[in-house]
Amino acid sequence: MVTVSLLDVASYLPGPPIGTEFFTRFSRSDRMARNVMFRAPTHRHHVADGESAVDMAERAVAPLIERHGRAAVTGVDVLLTHTQLPDLPVCGCGAELARRLGMTPRWILDVHNGGCAAFVHMIELARTLLTGTGAGTALIVAVQNSAGQIFTQPDVRSLVQAAVPGDGCGAALLGVSERAPILGIESRHHPEYAGDMTAEIDPPRKYWAPGTGQLHIAFTDAKITAVFARGNRLVPEVALAVCNRIGVKSTEVDTFVTNQPNRLFLRNWREALELAPERHPDTFDECGNLFGAALPVTLDVENRAGRIPNGSLVLLAGFAHAGDYAAAAAIRWGAAP
Repeated sequence: MVTVSLLDVASYLPGPPIGTEFFTRFSRSDRMARNVMFRAPTHRHHVADGESAVDMAERAVAPLIERHGRAAVTGVDVLLTHTQLPDLPVCGCGAELARRLGMTPRWILDVHNGGCAAFVHMIELARTLLTGTGAGTALIVAVQNSAGQIFTQPDVRSLVQAAVPGDGCGAALLGVSERAPILGIESRHHPEYAGDMTAEIDPPRKYWAPGTGQLHIAFTDAKITAVFARGNRLVPEVALAVCNRIGVKSTEVDTFVTNQPNRLFLRNWREALELAPERHPDTFDECGNLFGAALPVTLDVENRAGRIPNGSLVLLAGFAHAGDYAAAAAIRWGAAP
């Protein structure tokens, strides 16, 4: 069997940190502000005016080029990208990123599903392609760029939900190698929850149609309760399934990296796996909810800080949207700086 490894990870955060007062001075009275789902982080980053998803991706990949040489990136066989808010309505940033970097991959796939677990989703897709086609390397990129574009709109900025997201981008280089093997992956789709995440505009219109009102994600008490219950269950389920598959106890995990939706989810997931706080990195207060970029950004922050020595057992896990997808992956780490 071909062994695929996660060889390195890098990330990019746009602009200076933005404090919560950016939102609170515009906030209006909202009973949902008392809900733990919307307790704001201390800081977050916002994509700059004119900064595209491809710009962010290129900046996230730059450290990989510095460490491995340009040929290691330009010569990859597989390029997978996930973009939270595509700059063009009909395509992601994969082909444009390849053009800028001088790449000619055999596969360029823009992965629009996967949400906050898209990084694991792309790891699984990359491993499948590298295992079954003779390809040797893959580059995966997750861009979150909706905080500074959707959540700063004048009508949305005053909503309690607006202060939670942040922008950022993470990238990883994978290859056929024994250096940092991907030990196991658990990927579960739950189509029964697919219609539970909705967006609204007031007055109602299609988001592409001309008119007044600004797009925002719609929340109700019932939806919040349902998503919170699902998230508490889904992430430990896939994480423990991977542990069982590779024959380890959850307490043997050295570093548990998850998406970063809010503080309560992080605490509950850590406790479900019986892990101490220092084994579960938390970037929420520095970055906010980075959606699909949270996993690689948090992983890169920990790695650059020297807190993931080679040989460590790293477990990645997350869930997407209102619970329609959840995934986890175990890696024997080999990319310490």
